[in-house]
Amino acid sequence: MAERVEQRLEDRVPELEQLERVGLFTRREIRAVLKKASALEYKIQRRALRKEDFINYIQYEINLLELIKKRRARIGYSFKKDEIENSILHRVHSLFNRAIGKWKEDIQLWLSHVAFCKQWNAKHQLSKVFSSMLAIHPNKPALWIMAAKWEMETQLSSESARHLFLRALRFHPECSKLYQEYFRMELMHAEKQRKEKKVFEQAKMDLGEFNYSEEILNGEMARIIYRDAAQKIKGVEFHLAVLSIAKLFDFTQDLQKEILESLQTKFADDPLTWDYMARRELELGSPQSTERTTKQMKVSGMTQREERCCAVFEEAVRAVPTENMWKCYLTFCLERYNRKTNSEELKQKRLERTLSVFNKAHESSLLPEASYKQWLQLLLESNLTEKAKEVAEAATKRFGQSVEMWQMRLQLLVQLKSDDVTQCFEEAIKHMKSKGTLPLWTLWVEWSEGTNSKEDTEALYQRSLHATTPAESVTMKVKYLDWTYRNGGYKKVRRVFTSLCENRPFSLDFFRKMIQIEKEQESCKMLHLREYYERALREFGSTDPDLWLDYIKEELSHPQGKPENCGSIHWRAMKMLQGDLVEDFVSKYTLLQTGHL
Repeated sequence: MAERVEQRLEDRVPELEQLERVGLFTRREIRAVLKKASALEYKIQRRALRKEDFINYIQYEINLLELIKKRRARIGYSFKKDEIENSILHRVHSLFNRAIGKWKEDIQLWLSHVAFCKQWNAKHQLSKVFSSMLAIHPNKPALWIMAAKWEMETQLSSESARHLFLRALRFHPECSKLYQEYFRMELMHAEKQRKEKKVFEQAKMDLGEFNYSEEILNGEMARIIYRDAAQKIKGVEFHLAVLSIAKLFDFTQDLQKEILESLQTKFADDPLTWDYMARRELELGSPQSTERTTKQMKVSGMTQREERCCAVFEEAVRAVPTENMWKCYLTFCLERYNRKTNSEELKQKRLERTLSVFNKAHESSLLPEASYKQWLQLLLESNLTEKAKEVAEAATKRFGQSVEMWQMRLQLLVQLKSDDVTQCFEEAIKHMKSKGTLPLWTLWVEWSEGTNSKEDTEALYQRSLHATTPAESVTMKVKYLDWTYRNGGYKKVRRVFTSLCENRPFSLDFFRKMIQIEKEQESCKMLHLREYYERALREFGSTDPDLWLDYIKEELSHPQGKPENCGSIHWRAMKMLQGDLVEDFVSKYTLLQTGHL
């Protein structure tokens, strides 16, 4: 092992000598590099190899390369790169290869090597990395796409990119993303050839020696890919994706028409098809802006296009009367409403249209639950409070078992300071029974605190403890303690705490809250703190090491504390704590003894 490390360090000597000779590093810095390299080498020559050691070594070498680059720029020296940088680059590639050989499944290692190759323009090496990576991870389409893009965009080799896509599709014959990127690549290749041909024609060069196929120039390869994919991939999303790609190229009108016809034939009842057809109206007939186009003309044109979109959506909700279809329509209306415009007239039209669509969807009983919240928000923004109340009530009638709908309605009534709040709370609790009602009880007691008498609020807190599920009641107990202390003082909260301790379950926060209250008193009694800690430990002593430690700290720091009790508490903790928690407790207890905790 030592011999191997010595050999590796000797291999570094020529590059380090060059660094010193040309003035990029000082002798002292060279010695520091050797010392660090020696430590890193020893770590990767051990029998039990660790991935972190390789990563640290690679990162150190990359930092060294970056430093050399900055030093070169500073002194304006650009020679001897073969002797210096290339030697380090070769070493980094070797380190990556060793690490990847050991941890082949680690995708991040592969990607780091790819990124390094790209950063230092190591094209030949990168080609090898991609080849090895795809041989080991052929099941990841994203890696095939990355390799094909590099071949197409960096190596300018459409043939290699095509070959990679075809290999990838043998592994993933139904991968939508692969087909999309292959489709895009063929259109990019066609566009590139069209531009080349145009340049040659403008230069009046003889095109005889260049083989420009009309089919490829017109995107026929992309058409073949689309047709092949359309037979294998189900769902409207793929067709919409390739259509959006095709629209990026100005020579694909026929191809776009074919995809659109297929879309309308195969997916006539899909909301996404209708959504696309409706939104398409925004682009169709959009006039080109000129200096003579007035603001009013622009507004008028936009209004007409949006109305055409809505006409298609209206037809859609009649043809496909589903929640998803209405959701598409509403999303469009809300997007248009939220667009900035200086025209108050257009803004108002968009608002009226959106509110009208919400209403129609609701009347059809096809408005999705989540959309009621959006509707309510829009009504409140428009100061239509009475209508907002009606909508909130209708939402709770339609979704009577939804806590969110009741919460939304109650928050509205509280916000509007309505007289119907208590009645609505009662109605909500009656509908919801007990499960999942914690948000409603929380809202109710918080509202009561600011509105009702202390007696009424306390009665409500006590009622909530019985009305919620045991798991939810623990939260109400903590809130009840806090409210009692704020409104009734220390003696009252002590009584409530004792009373609540008679009914499980509890949360740790419940006991912590009482401990905090006790510590806030001028005459904080250790006797009381012991009571709270002992009660808490009966419930959570087997799972919470920090509780034991806090108890010990209290005995050590409180004026009435008994440090002699700490040994007993420590012994009990060791007996009660489970599994790894004992080790956690021991390490923290040691820190406490040494004054570091």
